[in-house]
Amino acid sequence: MPLHSEDAPALPLDAQGILELAARSMFQLFSSVSQGMFLVDKSGRIVWVNEGYRRFLPDLGVGSVDQFVGRMVEEVIPNTQMRRVLETGQPVLIDLLTNKAGTFVVSRIPLRDDADRVIGAIGIVLFDHPETTLQPLISKFALLQRDLDDARRELAAQRGRSRLGVAGDGERRAKYTFASFVGSSPAAAEVKRQARRAAQSSSPVLLLGETGTGKELLAHAIHAASSRASGPFVSVNIAAVPDTLLEAEFFGVAPGAYTGADRKGRDGKFKLADGGTLFLDEIGDMPASLQAKLLRALQEGEIEPLGSNKLVPFNVRVVAATSRELPALVREGRFREDLFYRLHVLPIRVPPLRERRGDIPALIEVLGEDLALRNGTAPPELLPDAMALLAGQAWRGNIRELRNVLEQAVMRSDSLSIDAAQLTAILREAGVEPAAPAPDAGGQGGAPDQQSLLRPLSVQVAELERRAIAAALAAHGGNKLATARQLGISRATLYGRLENPD
Repeated sequence: MPLHSEDAPALPLDAQGILELAARSMFQLFSSVSQGMFLVDKSGRIVWVNEGYRRFLPDLGVGSVDQFVGRMVEEVIPNTQMRRVLETGQPVLIDLLTNKAGTFVVSRIPLRDDADRVIGAIGIVLFDHPETTLQPLISKFALLQRDLDDARRELAAQRGRSRLGVAGDGERRAKYTFASFVGSSPAAAEVKRQARRAAQSSSPVLLLGETGTGKELLAHAIHAASSRASGPFVSVNIAAVPDTLLEAEFFGVAPGAYTGADRKGRDGKFKLADGGTLFLDEIGDMPASLQAKLLRALQEGEIEPLGSNKLVPFNVRVVAATSRELPALVREGRFREDLFYRLHVLPIRVPPLRERRGDIPALIEVLGEDLALRNGTAPPELLPDAMALLAGQAWRGNIRELRNVLEQAVMRSDSLSIDAAQLTAILREAGVEPAAPAPDAGGQGGAPDQQSLLRPLSVQVAELERRAIAAALAAHGGNKLATARQLGISRATLYGRLENPD
């Protein structure tokens, strides 16, 4: 039986009463359904935190509530925008916040007194795992943001090259971005994450990994994503330059330094890279006689051209790479320990291809499209048995070896379809006994163990998604349209997953 009007609770009819009721109800609602809340006063000092928010404190590096309350909000919550809300009085109803505690969907609302003056603000965590709850939205946002950042950096680089007069000189500008590093496997996602963080620093970067893993590509990408993107990118392969010429290559030559020297002199790589990035490839092959001079140059920020007594200052960010085991060379006395520590500030290990087998279908598609573009033909189509065979190989030469095998298969085949028998013959001619085909192109076959099931659910779901995409790509020979149909998703969604795995 319905309640009579006299039995129902009375609603306020005045504006102030309605506002107070709405405010109280909304606060209770947010407090119960949100993942956490906290208040700051007009100065930005935290004055209250609810029970839900306390679980984020350890990840923020705060030991207790007493160490959190009373602190300025910027001191304990990196990347917060609460200060802007306090200064402008404007709410931020929906935003993404990323810091060392994770990625969150948050709201920030100013608090006002009776005179409509801002006296504080409330921060509300709406979702604490948006990578799963809002995955489609975040993927599209991240992809658009990355494309925008790449476009901005390319525009800045073009303006810088025009200003410096080096347009068209491929040696002095970055040719690749992080989008060029193909792969959605956990190993590929992690190396791109580390490289993106390194790009935000000015410290030396040391890229470690086997030959053909993409170290030079990452060096270009780090430069393109850094604040030096508008400056030159200069590379030197130390292993390719005779030892007797390395000093002149690095530091330059003064006019008339020796018989036959150019009377105008010659700038070295440090001078050419001034204001930008100097990439030292195969740093492990540097002769001992030059290591001390390189160390001094890096420490002092100045060089002395060959045949000159004048010190020339420079400003470069050094990215070095090697396929050698530098710690072993240090122990053997073949590489200076002090130079090693000077370079080993931000080390990034670039994984070999056998640790990211799930990326092989995507790599084959990109390599195939590149071959087709250069040769003016249609991209090759790998049959499922060929894809499984390639996914099962150890690839000592990594992506460089994979490209060579694929290019040979394309050049030898009378049709665009390539099967396992053709690839087997090519591998054996190169002295490689083919390994057994991989049952799962993602290299993740087998039942999960108990420990793997104890990881965060979002990580396991993302990993399962990557494996499903890799398997579908392998089954359809890298054909993305067929893969999208198989998985029941649009091609745009598939491209988003491949381009934005992390």
